[in-house]
Amino acid sequence: MRLNRFLASAGLGSRRGVEELITQGSVRVNGRVVTNLATQVGPKDSVKVGSRLIRAEQPIYAVLHKPPGFVCTADDELERRTIFELLPPNWPRVHHVGRLDKESEGLIFVTNDGDLTHTLTHPSHEVEKEYDVLLDKPFSPDDREKLLRGFRIEHGFAKCESVEIIKADRIRLVLRQGLKRQVRLMLYKLGYEVERLFRIRIGPIPIEGLARGAWRFLSQKEVNELRNAKPKAKPAVKPHAAGESKPRPHRPASRKFTPKSWAPKPPKAKPAPAPRKPQR
Repeated sequence: MRLNRFLASAGLGSRRGVEELITQGSVRVNGRVVTNLATQVGPKDSVKVGSRLIRAEQPIYAVLHKPPGFVCTADDELERRTIFELLPPNWPRVHHVGRLDKESEGLIFVTNDGDLTHTLTHPSHEVEKEYDVLLDKPFSPDDREKLLRGFRIEHGFAKCESVEIIKADRIRLVLRQGLKRQVRLMLYKLGYEVERLFRIRIGPIPIEGLARGAWRFLSQKEVNELRNAKPKAKPAVKPHAAGESKPRPHRPASRKFTPKSWAPKPPKAKPAPAPRKPQR
């Protein structure tokens, strides 16, 4: 197994992330500093990062139905209940993928695979997240287009990929972003308060059949589907046919031209030649 994959499987980060530890000289294999990313390690090799002995752990891929009232952290300073209280105590060190605030509920992944975490959280992969949202008042259909176009909130530009009206005060939103409290802040800016926020899907994995506080292992097929998440394809530009002229760019309507601005200027008058001196 390559050294970067070994470190990632031990929960030290993604393969790209642990490569920095290797190139910086922080990793020792059998007592020798190793900076070659192609180094292979086996079960009998001793691998240390600093003074910490690293052991390969059994990979864990699970999905959890987070109930309201739990926070997504391993150690809370306010001694609130955390999602890790819902998991078996004999598991190796794992981390959550897909943060939800304390008041929200729904789907969260739990794993010790740093590469999969990178795939699911990096913006370039644009993994879909679907939410069922209950509002404090009826949703105006006029606001649907605003959510689809997007606008700026506290943490940046935010938009929805789809908006479905389920009932007068209940909608379903699909996001490809992961801004902090994005759903609540977008709806608050439009004048709504979120009464209930429920994440029902991440990528191809739905929460169907999973009770509050319950978890299950992901199948290998589901793990592969998540691992192969790809960015959405951009529309291809149609090439111009031979001899076809390239269309002229559209001129913005807001830009006004007056005859004075584009009319050719008259040529400047040439100065008259100086009179020649008479010859003697």
